[in-house]
Formats: sequence, C-alpha cells, structure tokens
Amino acid sequence: MAISRFGPCILLRNALGLAALISLSSCSKGPSLQASGASFPAGLYQRWFADLESKEKIRVNYQSVGSGAGVRQFQAGTVDFAASDQPLDAQDAAAIKRGVVQLPLTAGAIAVAYNLPGCKLKLSQEKLVQVFEAKIRNFKQLGCADQPIQLVVRSDGSGTTYNFTNSLAAFSPRWKKEHGVGKSISWPTGLGAKGNEGVSASLLQSKGSIGYVETAYVRGLLQAAAIANRTGSFSLPDAANASQALATVNLGEDLTGGDPNPRAGYPIVTFTWVLLYKNGNADKLPTLQRTFNYALSEAAQKQASALGYIPLPAPVLVKAKNALASIGP
Repeated sequence: MAISRFGPCILLRNALGLAALISLSSCSKGPSLQASGASFPAGLYQRWFADLESKEKIRVNYQSVGSGAGVRQFQAGTVDFAASDQPLDAQDAAAIKRGVVQLPLTAGAIAVAYNLPGCKLKLSQEKLVQVFEAKIRNFKQLGCADQPIQLVVRSDGSGTTYNFTNSLAAFSPRWKKEHGVGKSISWPTGLGAKGNEGVSASLLQSKGSIGYVETAYVRGLLQAAAIANRTGSFSLPDAANASQALATVNLGEDLTGGDPNPRAGYPIVTFTWVLLYKNGNADKLPTLQRTFNYALSEAAQKQASALGYIPLPAPVLVKAKNALASIGP
C-alpha cells in the first residue's frame, strides 16, 4: 500500500482503477465528519476529502456503501451527512426530525458497459430494455459476434439502480409496468454484484457480460454502448454528451429534479446529492460549511472532468451555495 502525495496520514487504495483516498483517524488532529452513501461519486468525493485533510485539516471518513445504506444511516442519525444518487421525496424528507437540505454536488452518466472486444454496440432504447429483460440473450442479435450475454446488476440498494431503472421505465411503458423503478428491483435475470466497484469487477471477469455502472468504472477491456436519446440520436456517455443532456434538466427550487429521458445528448444522466441536516448540527456546523463550500468551489469542481464526472452548471452552483447557507446549528 503506497503513501499518497497528500501527506503521511493518507493511504492510497487502488480500488479497481479508481483512487479511493481514505484518511486514517489516528493521524488527523483537526475536526472530523462521519459520512456514508453512494458509490457513484465516491472517486471524486474521496479526492475532495483528501484535499480537505491536506489543506484544511478536516478529516471526512466516507464509507462507499451505496445510496440505500447511506440514506438509512442518515435517517437513523448515525452520520453527519449522507450521499445519494436519488434525492429524498417530500414524504421521506418531512420524516427527518432535524430537517434536511439536499445539495447536488456533481453529476455523471450511467454507462451500459460490456466486455466483448471487437464489438461496437449501438442500442436503441427498445433494444436496451430487451437486453435487461433477457429477451435479447446473444450479442449476435445486436450485430456482434455469436456470444451469449451475461447480465450483471447491482445486488445492493443503489441510487445508480434507481436512475438506471427510471430511464428504462421512461424508455418503455412495458418495463415500467412489469419491473418498475427502485433502488432495488427484482431483475428478470442477472448476476448480482455490490457497488459500482463490484459490477465493474464482475464485468471484467466475464467475457460477454453487460451491466450498468458510472462511467468512471468503464476501464480495461470494458466499453460503453452508444445509446439512443429521445430524438433517436446515438450518443456515448462522454463528458460533452452528458453535459448536453444535463443542461436540459430542471432541478427545481428544491434542487431535487431530474429527467430520465432527455431530448439531447446521452440519455442516462443524473445529478448526485449529499443530504445534510437542516438543524441540530451544533459544533459540526463550521466543519460542514467549510467542507461543502470547498466541494462547491471552482477549484473542486474543476477536478470533476478528469475523474469522469460532470461539473455543476453555474446556475446550479449558485442555488446549491444558497441552500448550504441555510443549514443551522
């Protein structure tokens, strides 16, 4: 295990090609925060938190356990903040006794990743749905070599699953009726794996596999399929196509909106949020403000693209900063 350039108190763990920077609690003498949640933005968050420890002496212990587990810990009050790729709905938000402020911090695309060298997949929305319905079972049906398809899906409660199935439901009324939308669903078929990390690892180990992951996890032999948007144009999940789609999304005044089937760009895109307690933060408030003012800063947002994420649009940044200022002790 190598020592990071950020200082002797930070360990660098290579997690399937993503630098996950984990702070040692025994090393930091400054303020600390406990957090958990989405694996989707974990690569970027850990980079930010390493910077904070190096520059501000703030230690953030972030556990990448999936959106579902992170939200449950937030609801139980066992963390200082949580991260989720699906914001709380009005009913769940109202049930948080200390209140909740939901901040978008970054955004990204969910790739349909596959392991079949020599194949260049272009999937209409209908064909994509049929693949995950197990109605298309061989790459030959998609114009590639004769190779059976092994689907890989998330086994844990996941905001990535929610957003992916939300798009499938927008693409197909049949999917919406028969399989639905959720952080966890009963898949027609598929090998289960935990986290974006687990899905990526399973895909790398199995020729002929297809799954869904955040684009930063498409590595090695894996490729991303081009997916048709609502107008029928095919796009890859690169930064330009994802940004084009996100520019059409109206987050609304509470910053929790989305669009599962945008007209432009790559169609499976999402913002990702942190959940903060609106009240009852006591002596943690200055640390929370410093942490997330940094995350929303120009310097932090500029790091997103290199790690496979999309910086927040300027109007969203302004609203997010205003929302951050509303949390109290």
